[in-house]
Amino acid sequence: MAAYRATVAWPDGSVTDETFAACTGSLPDGTLHLDDGRRAVAVWRFPFDPDLPGLAKANDETAMAELLSDLGLGGGPVRCIVRAYRPRRRAVIEVRGPKGRVFVKVLRPKRVEQLHQRHRLLVANDVPAPHSLGWTDDGLLVLQSLPGPTLRDAIFRNAPVPPGAAILAMLDRLPEQLIDSPWRSSWLERVDHYADVAAAIVPEHAQRVLALAATIRAEAGVGPTVPVHGDFYEAQLIVDGPSITGLLDVDGAGPGDRLDDLGCLLGHLSVLAAGDPERSARINEVGAEYLASFDLKYSPADLRYRTAAVVVSLLSGPHRVQDPNWEAATVHLIDLAERWLASAQQAAGRR
Repeated sequence: MAAYRATVAWPDGSVTDETFAACTGSLPDGTLHLDDGRRAVAVWRFPFDPDLPGLAKANDETAMAELLSDLGLGGGPVRCIVRAYRPRRRAVIEVRGPKGRVFVKVLRPKRVEQLHQRHRLLVANDVPAPHSLGWTDDGLLVLQSLPGPTLRDAIFRNAPVPPGAAILAMLDRLPEQLIDSPWRSSWLERVDHYADVAAAIVPEHAQRVLALAATIRAEAGVGPTVPVHGDFYEAQLIVDGPSITGLLDVDGAGPGDRLDDLGCLLGHLSVLAAGDPERSARINEVGAEYLASFDLKYSPADLRYRTAAVVVSLLSGPHRVQDPNWEAATVHLIDLAERWLASAQQAAGRR
């Protein structure tokens, strides 16, 4: 699955910027099928995703103006801004009007009511997820817009951020009912897959990456099954100084291992610092405070193993976004994952 930005010259002489997506495997109906005799690929143009029937409506400013009017936020034209698009899976459209804004999450229709109920469950249990304002049969979930900066923005501004204890307290509020949701696979369960992807991208470093993943999987411990967020990193938190006022993107919330959420946050922060030398000191300062706080409650070794696994999952990032220096950036991240592994082994007394 991949998405591409392209400038298209049309037969009528017009030129537009477009997003196209493509997939292999089982090719969905309603798409262009290309076949060279060995491989077949399906291609479509955004917003006409074959599995997200509501996406075109969510990107239609007339339709969204009617939606905001129905919610009491109307009174004029609106602007639709694409904030995220994962082909065949989901999209997020920010809809801005004169009286306010909402975020419209576009899902496969069979998933939308379940996510609506999950938002309601979290809010009822004092978890600061956005309120769900309603959903549609074609897969649109309308979410409240939460004010304030993300944790990432606060770090970048050198503003106060919530302490590690606040992070742990919020995760502890995730309701036990989430245990009945589908299992959220661990970064440990997926580390070999991500290592294989990275090895294909930088084959000259394949042995390093594969050995790294094998060691993590062989030596890391696991924790008890608890409710988890599932994709917990600094852009998912809205903050107000030391307080957490929002928890975003709860699609994957369910049963899992708490080390995954904590390792995800630590891994993302360390990767963020690795790619931003000018702000790395501040990012690493926050990450170090969180690590010290989490160490008081969880196994320091297992926490570091899990963080190393998360960094392995992020190795393909520079190539995926086509960073001009993606090869050097990828090697830099391999070095980072190896440092987390060495720290884990030291904490475990293995070296």
